[in-house]
Amino acid sequence: MKKHPIEIFSDWVTSGKDDGMEINHLESVTNMLDYSLKDLENFNFIDAGCGTGWVVRMVSKMNLCNSACGVDGSKKMIEKAKSLDINNQYFCSDLLTWKPKLKKDLVHSMEVLYYFKNPSIVLKNFYNNWLNDNGRLIIGIDFYKENLSCHDWPDKTNVSIMNMMSISEWIKMFENCGFKNVKSWRTGQKKDWGGTLVVYGTKT
Repeated sequence: MKKHPIEIFSDWVTSGKDDGMEINHLESVTNMLDYSLKDLENFNFIDAGCGTGWVVRMVSKMNLCNSACGVDGSKKMIEKAKSLDINNQYFCSDLLTWKPKLKKDLVHSMEVLYYFKNPSIVLKNFYNNWLNDNGRLIIGIDFYKENLSCHDWPDKTNVSIMNMMSISEWIKMFENCGFKNVKSWRTGQKKDWGGTLVVYGTKT
């Protein structure tokens, strides 16, 4: 029987597989942060689906970062994040419904949104409840139609929810949720790998 994504990622903490998240995604996340932080001063940051908090820890050390926090649905991931980082806040909650007390300037999410049956509900929550006016959202996903080498992941990983969409579908979803200045690109492409799809938009 296939497992819910939260179960799978909780198992990763137990097995130590979660340590590979930073190694595997650092190049893509660096590309995303370099773009989304351009000309942004004294910003408040949140990582949606933060895992064990490695992106939060990295961003919190930047000179212009006022605050950084993370949210994840896996209790084990959040427990580990808190054990590794006493300086920043972490919350265990559902991205579909959770709202931060204070809105943020940048919402970042890496390898998360296709684990929802309807990612647009999450995007609308980001837009309405997470982002300041002129706030920015940037997401990275490796599981999408144009990346042919990922098509067998649902069978390989035994995950119950993996929502495969095309690049144009992701862009349209951003626009339908109200985001402006929507841009997309791929980073880290190789011979047999389509790269990470990055989608960016602003709340204006």
